[in-house]
Amino acid sequence: MSEEPEIDQTRKTLIYTAKSIVLVSMLFILGTLIGMSVFYWKDSPDLLKTAAQSAEETSTAKPLTKVNAIPADAWKSPEESTIPDDEYGHMIRYGRELVKNTAKYFGPNGSVARISNGMNCQNCHLEAGTKTFGNNYSIFFASYPKKSGRSGKMAEATERIADCFQRSLNGKVPDLNGKEVQAMLAYMKWVGSEQDKGKKAFGSGTEKLKYMDRAADPQKGLLVYQNKCQSCHGQQGQGIKSEDQLAYVYPPLWGAHSYNDGAGMYRLNNFAGFVKNNMPFGVSYPDAQLTDEESWDVAAFVNSQPRPHKEQKQDYPDRTKKPIDAPYGPYLDGFSEQQHKYGPFQPIVLALKELENGSGLK
Repeated sequence: MSEEPEIDQTRKTLIYTAKSIVLVSMLFILGTLIGMSVFYWKDSPDLLKTAAQSAEETSTAKPLTKVNAIPADAWKSPEESTIPDDEYGHMIRYGRELVKNTAKYFGPNGSVARISNGMNCQNCHLEAGTKTFGNNYSIFFASYPKKSGRSGKMAEATERIADCFQRSLNGKVPDLNGKEVQAMLAYMKWVGSEQDKGKKAFGSGTEKLKYMDRAADPQKGLLVYQNKCQSCHGQQGQGIKSEDQLAYVYPPLWGAHSYNDGAGMYRLNNFAGFVKNNMPFGVSYPDAQLTDEESWDVAAFVNSQPRPHKEQKQDYPDRTKKPIDAPYGPYLDGFSEQQHKYGPFQPIVLALKELENGSGLK
């Protein structure tokens, strides 16, 4: 019993010594760190200043803006509330209905005529022709009458509608003086009513993508199609029909019920610019999902697939007006039909410039 106090005292001494060693060690480490910091900042006098400047610049920096932002003064479709409440307004509304649901009136089971493939004008002219870079009608009506490069003649707006029925809808020409075509014209005129004749409208047509330094590749395009397009347009490009089977929710991209090889979408430049800013479904300019190369390649894949043929021997009688991506001959240059279809296009552009400079072509 007499040894217990001595044991407690020894234990207390050991604990005190251990605490002292730990405290001394911590003070030594802290002192070493302070010394190193002083030495470091002494040899780097501008670092604190630079850090402060960076913080200030960050706090006052302007927010980043998108390179491809839509200009503030870009064209916009007029508000629906501006459609007059009269007979002419009724024609405008009927014209919009015809653009959105063309197949209901002119498709294989159309109520007016059965003269088209079942696609709607809206399949290529998105949001009834009002979407930025979605083939909108902003400048359509104001552009006519005009000299048509394809026909080589002066053309009225009704002739452009006839072309669309024959090519994009792979059908027959409707009655150009009939109520339906006149209603479509009334609607297109209203859509472009705030557009001055001859003035360029931002976002009209499809975006003109920069040419690649290689040919567009259908095999690479197949991968893009499978990943981004197939869920809506089908493995065989057949599209998805509506429940009533009168039209397509998602249009066919090739096959018997798609556009023929005389349509504007059969030109790679048009198709690539179209999908860039509108596909997959829900995409809008400037928030594209596809890269430029993916857009060119998927356009090549889709347009490499079978589709109806339209005779085009009479197209572009003046060969100097023929687009370089029109994938059929004859041509003024010596490049193949394959290259005119898939590119690379820049060598064709240069060759045509040389030809123009050497022969006085206008």
